[in-house]
Amino acid sequence: MNNRYLKDRHWYYAFLAALVFWFAVDYFFQPADPRNLFRTPEIILFAIILYPVLEEFVFRGVIQRQLLNRQRLRRCLWGISGANVATSILFSALHFIHQPPLMAALIFFPSLIFGYFRDRHRSVVPSIYLHVFYNAGFLFLFSVD
Repeated sequence: MNNRYLKDRHWYYAFLAALVFWFAVDYFFQPADPRNLFRTPEIILFAIILYPVLEEFVFRGVIQRQLLNRQRLRRCLWGISGANVATSILFSALHFIHQPPLMAALIFFPSLIFGYFRDRHRSVVPSIYLHVFYNAGFLFLFSVD
């Protein structure tokens, strides 16, 4: 397995960026009953493992990869490809279904980070690990009274 991303200093910055995201979410949102997030093991399984894996395969592994086939969307600005931006807009937009509008909009930024690592390492594996970490931190943050 190729794990070059573990030697990439940007990889570690992405984990630090999670702190910024969590604090922004904590500042703007307070769930009605935080303990409900851990009321069943299925919530943990789905939110921390299943959703991140499926979402990364679909969004970064299929959609972003296909968009990178378009010359115009391969262009990058600060390492962020047009394909990543388009995928992140779609990813964020779909979160409007189950999230408050501001929360769904904030999801755009971690999505850019996940897509950045998909492009940088040509693999969804780093994106999956980051997505799992971001979701786990989010759940743990909101489970504390």
